[in-house]
Amino acid sequence: MIRSFLLLIAFCLSAQVASSKPNFVIFLADDLGYSDLGCYGSEIATPNLDKLAAGGLRFTQFYNTARCWPTRSVLMTGHYAQQIGMDPQYGRFPAWVRTLPQRLSALGYRSYHSGKWHVGNTPKVVKDAGFTHSYHVAQQDNHFHPKRHELDDVPQPEPKGPWYSSIAIADHAIDFLNEHAQQHAEKPFFSYIAFTAPHFPIQALPEDIAKYKDTYLKGWPTTRAARFERQKQLGLVSTTLSDPEPQITAPSGKESDLAILGPGETRHAVPWESLSEEQKQFQAMKQAIHAAMIDRMDREIGRVLEQLKTMNAFEDTLILFLSDNGASAEVMVRGLGHNKAAPMGAAESYLCLGPGGSTVSNTPFRRHKIWVHEGGISTPFIAHWPQGITAKGELRHSPAHVIDVVPTLLALAGDAKPAMPENAPPFPGRSLVPAFAKDETISRDFLFWHHSGNRALREGDWKIVSAADNGDAWELYNLSNDRAESNNLAAKEPELLKAMAARWEKLEAEFVAQAGPKPAGNAKKKGKSKAKADD
Repeated sequence: MIRSFLLLIAFCLSAQVASSKPNFVIFLADDLGYSDLGCYGSEIATPNLDKLAAGGLRFTQFYNTARCWPTRSVLMTGHYAQQIGMDPQYGRFPAWVRTLPQRLSALGYRSYHSGKWHVGNTPKVVKDAGFTHSYHVAQQDNHFHPKRHELDDVPQPEPKGPWYSSIAIADHAIDFLNEHAQQHAEKPFFSYIAFTAPHFPIQALPEDIAKYKDTYLKGWPTTRAARFERQKQLGLVSTTLSDPEPQITAPSGKESDLAILGPGETRHAVPWESLSEEQKQFQAMKQAIHAAMIDRMDREIGRVLEQLKTMNAFEDTLILFLSDNGASAEVMVRGLGHNKAAPMGAAESYLCLGPGGSTVSNTPFRRHKIWVHEGGISTPFIAHWPQGITAKGELRHSPAHVIDVVPTLLALAGDAKPAMPENAPPFPGRSLVPAFAKDETISRDFLFWHHSGNRALREGDWKIVSAADNGDAWELYNLSNDRAESNNLAAKEPELLKAMAARWEKLEAEFVAQAGPKPAGNAKKKGKSKAKADD
């Protein structure tokens, strides 16, 4: 009798400890631009995300790494991709790496993953990365037909009925949460929901496309100007609107793809008025499909939120939303190919948003995914947690980065000073918990970027940036009033530029050394990583 009583007390105490730790949900979009949500200036309907923002926080200067796999690897480890052999990709982590699910497991959490993964150094999401359950959309060449998908690392047969990526990803996330509520309610959980939308090929349900079919006929400049005006009204930006750059093209794709795609396509963000009527119709419809994908993703996020409410977990769950990189200027044909006779956005079509639409999505910033100018690395970032964030609808202006997510979650889970394995460098990020309480600048020395030969370093409001397609020449900008990166101050501040460039070189050498020796014949030079079919 006494033993049973003591066991009951022990169970109650353990449940109380578990309940003191918040749950975590991370929604990650794929190739979504800074201005693509309603609460960040868009005309696209995103009521569920907008409601999270109204009940929580929006960060105005949150950064990713400019590409899919580096951002996802940072999000899962807390280290820069260069430190862990993920940019360039080595095919394995250094021995000292511990993933976020592995660290959370030691703190009593169960972890669930649904959607894209693309952390090639840990190919098995459950076995290698430490998730309790995983639904892995392993190849995403078609949003209506998964070329390869896995449940708990086991390949699954082709779906027998209708399948659409965002719906399937939400379905499995909800299934995992429902199981957790029924069988493990005493434990806190981490749910990582990584949508493949709005990544190319841009494909959407016909009824979702119909909602936006006429929205973008007014042209890229008009839509972009309207978004910029709303951003200023919302207090999100204090900069000028960057100029489109019709001279640049994304490094992936080839001219021969244009023959497959037809006369409506272009690889350049040329002036709207220079397009033919056919091109205008084609480009406007592509934007409509892109919008439909985001609209659908928001609806599926809404279903997940309802599940959290049903299981009485919504109030004590920290929900984060962000994108892995800026919108993409890429134009290409891959996967099952493109059928010009198929309706645009259907399963038989293979279209990309392209540079014109991407310039709109990344408003008000320069450039796109892959580049480390602000357009390639800036993301919406929403934080919502009723029991932990009292601010409602407020903005946070502190610069922040995906390197900050792991330290933040670990601090809230009770591990503010996590033990590091032998030879492991400290986390380069900072906990965002102080910024949850008030709009204060998170103290840090720098933020670092390097991807596909594109380089950047931010120290305070100063940023140096160079593009591989511009001879690697460093540019210098004061981001306090020029996040459009339109006023290059390199000639006016040569000593500052020289000092920051030297620090970038030093950090690059340190990070590469921490990743360990390069596997023979695997990594690329100058930080260039070969694009994958699901990048």
